[in-house]
Amino acid sequence: MQLALLIPLLAAGASAACPTLSVSLEDGIVRGFISSENPDVRQFLGIPYAKPPVGALRFEAPQPIGHFGSVDAKALPPSCPQSGSPLPLIYNRDVLEFNIGGLNGTGATDEDCLTISVWSPAKTAAAGRLPVLLYIYGGGFTSGGEDVPYQTPTQWVQRTQAHVVVSFNYRVGFFGFPSASGLPGTKHNPGLLDQRLAVEWVAKNIAAFGGDPDRIVLWGQSAGGASVASYAYAYPNDPIVKGFIQMSGTEYLLGFSESLSPSSFTTVANRVGCGNLTAAAELECVRLVPWQNIQCAIADARLAGVSLSFGPTPDEKVVFSNYTDRAIRGAVAKLPAILGTTVNDGVALAPWSVEGPSKDLILLYTKLLFLCPAVDAVGRRALAGLPTYRYRYAGNFSNIAPRPWQGAYHSSELPLVFGTHPNYRGNSTAIEYATSVAMQDTWLAFARDGAQGLQKLGWPEWVNAVDNGPIQVFGDGSGMYTGTIDDVERSC
Repeated sequence: MQLALLIPLLAAGASAACPTLSVSLEDGIVRGFISSENPDVRQFLGIPYAKPPVGALRFEAPQPIGHFGSVDAKALPPSCPQSGSPLPLIYNRDVLEFNIGGLNGTGATDEDCLTISVWSPAKTAAAGRLPVLLYIYGGGFTSGGEDVPYQTPTQWVQRTQAHVVVSFNYRVGFFGFPSASGLPGTKHNPGLLDQRLAVEWVAKNIAAFGGDPDRIVLWGQSAGGASVASYAYAYPNDPIVKGFIQMSGTEYLLGFSESLSPSSFTTVANRVGCGNLTAAAELECVRLVPWQNIQCAIADARLAGVSLSFGPTPDEKVVFSNYTDRAIRGAVAKLPAILGTTVNDGVALAPWSVEGPSKDLILLYTKLLFLCPAVDAVGRRALAGLPTYRYRYAGNFSNIAPRPWQGAYHSSELPLVFGTHPNYRGNSTAIEYATSVAMQDTWLAFARDGAQGLQKLGWPEWVNAVDNGPIQVFGDGSGMYTGTIDDVERSC
């Protein structure tokens, strides 16, 4: 009798010790996996969060997925259709790991792409619900996806066992920001609406993966950082999340496509057999064209030197024409934010050559596109009385920046945050590891406690002063230290 009682107890103990790889959600069952390389991390990859945006739903706001039955979430999904830059850049010449699949424009894509991936500690029950970092990738609103080698958080979660990371696909380029004349002005930015639905999905479902729906931080880099800014202004009264992280991306990046997008849509329509039609007929015709044909038409047009632009445009709903006015009126989410740039942000977008661009051109691009817009964005947050923590990334590590002129270029801090820095082009240095740990732990402290977490680590809140505002500096000879603004920033 005693043995008969003992066997069920042993079985129950073994079951409790095993990580749960099958998660039941309201909409279906998700089956994840654990890899031998990171045995303490559960991975759930490519979960659908919206109905496929195809056919009549192409260019429309995303629709919640509804019941999907069950999903084997064991492989990174295809990314949304996209177009890489035809120009030579660091990302297609030297460091391919920032591209989908780690490839040069040949990663897997599909129009049925609205999926989300979750990485969580294997044993979350004992730790309670964990803070969540919800990442929006960059890529100029024309590229990017969940399947980017440098932006896979498995090693980070393996190290801390203290948080959950979520990433998701959203529509980019032609499909995410069509600005077609046949669409109402409020429907020109479906890619940003994808992001909102993803946030809602996480708030609804993350507890099932061990995450805390009351401690979600929305975090993005480059176009992802601009998306975070857009989100803060678009949902001032219902942000859902509890804080923001903007890495080299501000609201300044949201308006570049305004003048070209309508004509760009018509240019593509003409090339896929939908020319010489009314605006409404043009839109409906393009909806019927296979997405692969559209991608080929875009590629051919660019090879022919045709200028095309697809990105966020002001609709006064999720992208606005006057952010300063909204800040003054308090029409922005009342939440803390981390906001920063890299020392050499502009070098990645300057014309590439083996010798590298001139220092003056690098500085011009850095100030014009990133540093000065960040200064302006922080000033707007100050107008609204919002707490902001500023940083500067200065790391120059040869396994991430293989050419001597690259330095702390745009995106180069991402491998430090995600923990993927030692995976390619040689071992990382001791300072590189220290910088990685410092950035990871500060991001996590902010997710745990947006109000006090960073100050407890010695990172003071930004003071909107001309000469002595505190900035946390990462990767400049040590993991991190508190510095102040320099003459370059003062010139903004």
